Amino acid sequence: MAGRIADAVETLVELWTSSGEMVTPRLSAHQLKALKAVGGRSELNLTELADMVGIALPAASRLCDRLEAAGLVQRVPHPHNRRALQLLLTPQGGRLLTEIGERRTLSLSAVLAAMSPVQRTALDEGLRAFRDARHSPGAGSGPHE
Repeated sequence: MAGRIADAVETLVELWTSSGEMVTPRLSAHQLKALKAVGGRSELNLTELADMVGIALPAASRLCDRLEAAGLVQRVPHPHNRRALQLLLTPQGGRLLTEIGERRTLSLSAVLAAMSPVQRTALDEGLRAFRDARHSPGAGSGPHE
């Protein structure tokens, strides 16, 4: 069962990340994650972005350079710290995130539409049970069947 779930997650990740690759400019998974982080948090600085994306500070700086060159983010003086810069989403970056979200919704809707109502209900129940089990005591501490 774990193998089937891993296959399903891989398929879902592929569907999810392809949305960022189908827009202009094309975004990698790290770029999309960074863009979402900037859009979802005010007063975000480069160090915090690196932590959120899970990359080193120099890599985060280069990532921001690319996003800024594409017109998706901007660096501005931090309102509470004169020595720091704050990352902000530009209107173009906001529109791109909206487009990606819409593409994701359409892709997921198409897959769900190909399933029968019984299958969709079973998927919903299974996902809820999985989430609940994941947050139960002892979950995630080792291999389980």
